[in-house]
Amino acid sequence: MPYPWSKRLPGRALAAVTALVAALGLATVSPAGAAGATAAAEAPGAAEAPEAAETPGAGGPGAPRAAHPSAPRWAEHPHGFASLAGGTTGGRGGKVVTVRTQAELARYAGAAEPYVIRVAGTIPVEPFGSSITVASDKTVIGVGTGGEIVHGELQLKPGTHNVIIRNLTLRDSRVPGDWDGKTNDFDGIQMDSAHHVWIDHNRFARLGDGLLDIRRDSQYVTVSHNHFDDHNKAFGIGWTDNATTQITIDHNWFSGTKQRNPSADNCAYAHLYNNYLSSQVADGDPVWTYGTWARGRTRMVIENSFYDGVQHPHQADATAELVERGSILKGTTGRRDEWGAAFDPRAHYAYRLDPAAAVPALVTRFSGPQQSLGTDTALDVPAAYRTVQAAVDAVPAGNDGTVTVRIAPGTYREQVRVPAGKPRIAFRGTGRSRADTVIVYDTPNEYGGSSASATVLIAASDVTARNLTFVNDFDEAAVELKGEQALAMKTTGDRIVFEDTAFKGNQDTLMTDSPRLDAVSRVYLRDVYIEGDVDFLYGRATTVVDRSLIRALDRGSATNNGYVTAASTFKDNPYGFLITRSRIVSDAPAGTYHLGRPWHPGGNPDAVGQVLIRETELPAAVKSSPWTDMGGFSWRDARFSEYRNHGPGAAVTEDRPQMSAARAADHEVADYLAGHDGWAPHRRHLP
Repeated sequence: MPYPWSKRLPGRALAAVTALVAALGLATVSPAGAAGATAAAEAPGAAEAPEAAETPGAGGPGAPRAAHPSAPRWAEHPHGFASLAGGTTGGRGGKVVTVRTQAELARYAGAAEPYVIRVAGTIPVEPFGSSITVASDKTVIGVGTGGEIVHGELQLKPGTHNVIIRNLTLRDSRVPGDWDGKTNDFDGIQMDSAHHVWIDHNRFARLGDGLLDIRRDSQYVTVSHNHFDDHNKAFGIGWTDNATTQITIDHNWFSGTKQRNPSADNCAYAHLYNNYLSSQVADGDPVWTYGTWARGRTRMVIENSFYDGVQHPHQADATAELVERGSILKGTTGRRDEWGAAFDPRAHYAYRLDPAAAVPALVTRFSGPQQSLGTDTALDVPAAYRTVQAAVDAVPAGNDGTVTVRIAPGTYREQVRVPAGKPRIAFRGTGRSRADTVIVYDTPNEYGGSSASATVLIAASDVTARNLTFVNDFDEAAVELKGEQALAMKTTGDRIVFEDTAFKGNQDTLMTDSPRLDAVSRVYLRDVYIEGDVDFLYGRATTVVDRSLIRALDRGSATNNGYVTAASTFKDNPYGFLITRSRIVSDAPAGTYHLGRPWHPGGNPDAVGQVLIRETELPAAVKSSPWTDMGGFSWRDARFSEYRNHGPGAAVTEDRPQMSAARAADHEVADYLAGHDGWAPHRRHLP
């Protein structure tokens, strides 16, 4: 029980789901089903697993792998050419900032240091058509579907590298009457001689020249899941005599566009797959209305795309090479050029193909900004942030989305402080069990009290932790100090959740507190392991320990080995500690452990502890009179009780107050946690 293995559901049969998609003409992808994982630092959002590699041996070497239609529509990391030669990580390792004005965006986007820049709301650019420079090592991402840059462009100057631009709407820099974009060079995104760039899940519409221009030998670029809309010259690549650009273009939707979908000039490698071209502007132009054009010495491969009503769906210069396979052409006219060998994309990277028939449904649904992208952020320790505290330091004060700190297996000897102004942080160990990822330190109470002692101190609200172990390994037996209490964890925030976590120490292992005596903070612990000896579960927060294992350590005494709880609940708060449906175990001799004692910090009479232990297994180590006095205050004046406990340490005597069934009905998990806002973290586990 202390270290349960996580359970993973098996995937559905590929053939069955593919058949379903073919029958319905629509993928079974659901945003709700894609919400389980979180985005990486370079790609904040409710992101999903990276693009899967092909299955070796499936259909022979190099054979395309059929897509699993219920697979996620967006990935944590770039795929395709942007993933090669060191990869593209954007602002990974930098601070997360949220911008709402042009000045803020320009400041952080043009900075020398890395940033993850969240664009919240619409940012009008002035003067009309102006550029905002994006420097190297940046992620610029819209928050949900509301992040917009209007009347301006993002520009990557020569030498810029390692940039991710995601989940934005870039629109409306078109000069009235200039459909052809001849008077002003107002692109949506323009890059010159840049490398390692990922353009993903954006919408481009009604801009002054091109929607997206990738120019002058830019390399290692991936353009995926974008919506190009309502424009003449959509997407151009080239403006060079050199054939050096390597680019992947997949799952994009071109609608209401006339040409350049894309136009690729002198690309060394241009790999296009699963794109959807529809609603082409029909103005009768026999030359400059077209779908995709391989120009100059471009080598282009087009796979499993869908052309609907497109004039000249794919064409190539005599000097170019174009290979097309698996695409569907519906109601098209004009050129469908195919010649030369081009290249083999799988010689460069693995990828998956969705069936061409599923492309319209998939791409119209999942191209462009997504509500679940950009809202949340993930920071990886130690891959992007060397320490857990460094990741916490990168979180913006007052952040408005969940920031997940993903901690790789290992032992992190450090103290971690989460200030009150940084709510909505989720700590996640990424190992197979909570024992794999340990945060540990060894400071005792003597050096600054409980807050200074704690290995981890959480002062913020709405913080969660899963699959982790917190330890204070101060050796109280080896050192003589006045204050030997040594906390593994202290919380003072509200709405704190610990699941599948462990807390290890001796005296005062876990303190759940509140900012002041009359303030109510709530903490929910489920499937956790807590060990200690003296007052090792204590404080004044309303705290529920549900379905967990508590180990009372043997201090070697034949009469008194310690106290499980030391509650200091405010007298007007009816709910202090609830230990329910759990197990308390101990190797200590029989009759040597107290269930608890009342703690009155500073002798304050208004701290009247409340503890209910219900439906919990108790060991023989529990005393027959398990509650005791503390600091001159009688336990009988506190609010200590039991309800339907069992095990060798359970009994009903005059010194063991039992809660009545009627009162117990008002002391369930929900009663302790609800507060004034109806908080119910336990409900996620209900059938």
